[in-house]
Amino acid sequence: MERLVKKAKKGDGDAFVQLIQQYEEVLYRTAIRFVKDEQDTADLLQDTILTAFERLHTLKKNEYFHTWLCKILLNKCTSLVKKKQKTQVLDLPNQLLEAADSFKDIELADALNSLSDQYRLVFTLYYVVGYTTKEISTMINEPEGTIKSRLSRGKAILRDTYYTFEGVKTIG
Repeated sequence: MERLVKKAKKGDGDAFVQLIQQYEEVLYRTAIRFVKDEQDTADLLQDTILTAFERLHTLKKNEYFHTWLCKILLNKCTSLVKKKQKTQVLDLPNQLLEAADSFKDIELADALNSLSDQYRLVFTLYYVVGYTTKEISTMINEPEGTIKSRLSRGKAILRDTYYTFEGVKTIG
């Protein structure tokens, strides 16, 4: 991968396309979880790729290309969500329910939505998208210990909040 980054930095468009193709699915899953709309997701991906291409020369360590690319995407997602909140009331629980394909997805969406923004972001990146605590730490400029703490506290919140019908905790 680092070889492709070096080639892309030297202006090799094919190398850049190969890099993007490696992360296309992860980028899509991350964006759709945040914006819940196919059209917005497509726009975000296109904007992220264009920004990455234009700013590739600013990447200091080639081995962090993936993290750098995801950070660009997260910034774009955050900006879009904030922009939409200014123009309309964002009803995230209903949007999540509409997008859910199964009962399990509905439960996950409901659980994630019950968390505050700081916990929801970390939970989504860790459990839904599959990033490591170190990668999340780099993406959102927080110490890795803070990320681990948010995961732990978020689990405790969910453990105390969600129960099965029999009274047994479902998360834990």
